[in-house]
Amino acid sequence: MIALLNLGSLILGLIAWALPVINLARYEKSNNRYWVFLSIMSISACAISLCFQIYSTYDRVKSEDWSALMDTMEATATVSAILLIFTILLNAVTLVLYRKRLTK
Repeated sequence: MIALLNLGSLILGLIAWALPVINLARYEKSNNRYWVFLSIMSISACAISLCFQIYSTYDRVKSEDWSALMDTMEATATVSAILLIFTILLNAVTLVLYRKRLTK
């Protein structure tokens, strides 16, 4: 179960980063009407990814696997923070660029 949660978290984290990059790549196209939807999906994927990590930690606590918790918590916390920060930054850049386009 933990392996599936970690795999799902990784895949959703990559999706959370890929969607704003797709938005930024499609910025030059004048008819990109779905940028808000893609940004919302990106933030949602990030949230679900972090939720999977919380459930993974909960599963380890429930099974009293303390050595695994002590070995992995630093990396889990660091990678989760990096995922959240970069997702917010990428979506903020997307918001700023598309907002400038709308005000012109």
